[in-house]
Amino acid sequence: MLFEEAHIGSLTLRNRLIRSATAEMMADEVGQPLPQLASLYGRLASGGIGLLITGHMYVHPSGKAHPGMTGIYSDDLIPELRALSKAVHAHGGAAAVQINHAGRQSRGGLVDDPIAPSAHIATPPRSNAREMTIDEIETIIDAYAQAARRAQEAGFDAVQIHAAHGYLVSQFLSPLANSRTDAWGGSLENRTRFLVRILAAVRQQVGADFPVLAKLGIRDESSEGLTLDEGVHIVRQLASLGLDAVEISGGLADTGTFNIVGDIGPGSNEAYFRPWAQAVRQVAQLPILLVGGMRSLATMEAVLASGDAQFISMCRPLICEPDLPNRLAAGLQSAAACVSKNRCWPRKDDLGISCKCLGVVRSPAT
Repeated sequence: MLFEEAHIGSLTLRNRLIRSATAEMMADEVGQPLPQLASLYGRLASGGIGLLITGHMYVHPSGKAHPGMTGIYSDDLIPELRALSKAVHAHGGAAAVQINHAGRQSRGGLVDDPIAPSAHIATPPRSNAREMTIDEIETIIDAYAQAARRAQEAGFDAVQIHAAHGYLVSQFLSPLANSRTDAWGGSLENRTRFLVRILAAVRQQVGADFPVLAKLGIRDESSEGLTLDEGVHIVRQLASLGLDAVEISGGLADTGTFNIVGDIGPGSNEAYFRPWAQAVRQVAQLPILLVGGMRSLATMEAVLASGDAQFISMCRPLICEPDLPNRLAAGLQSAAACVSKNRCWPRKDDLGISCKCLGVVRSPAT
């Protein structure tokens, strides 16, 4: 099933393999993507991926999370963004932009006045954040919508709203980060309002036929945070409002409950979000992208055959093997070479992400 043609809304994909959004850190100080990013996307597309989801792009100047993050906050960026979509399309792949705002998870010094659902005293290297006003909430909702419009105008095939890992949308959803007492906090309905409004605003901008996905942190991994039942309820609500697909994740980066699992191999720690996908499948009939430790072809095919997910998302394996889809399809290997040591992030002498564990494996950044 993995290499069969598949659909997300109106979008036809050549297979069910998804490159999950990965923070490439290949943009300049104003968020303009560097030529190396288009080169990377071309290599991933030529490697056989069905859908490439970009690294998260910030929708507003106040939403930059870290150095090297790509921006989508201005129409001036559209020409450079168009080069990214063309690089993917040139090799038969499809491309989606992940749109995001860091909120209180902005690295110190990047944003003059960090904002969040509720005021937050940060631990370095992040900066303290103040509570957003109602007008600011409305401004950021529109910023997501305009970012989606720019993605569409730049030739991308879909957008994905980042609602996981403790960034702004995730902050609104989580009682650990949202202590507001107005219409934007408190009950689950109120905490979900920001995401629901973003989805509606995005849909109004891009139209009914343009696929809109979400990456949802379905639980916070904390007894005081967003629960699995709440997360499942949110997915069901979003599906009823026209969301085209959901990618399941969880945890919050700045509370220590978001952990990137290491030492993954065939049959070891694979598909660690699968139980959450199963919970979603029971109540919501929309395509599920399963990310989290997908390494062996056998596991991927088993997940698809069970119906627990309709697409397989990968991040780290494609950093060291951008041609992994082609190699799996050709029978040249039965599992990813990635050993999940989590050394992919840039060092001072690096430009962007690259594999540092397996020296013989091709680096996608060249």
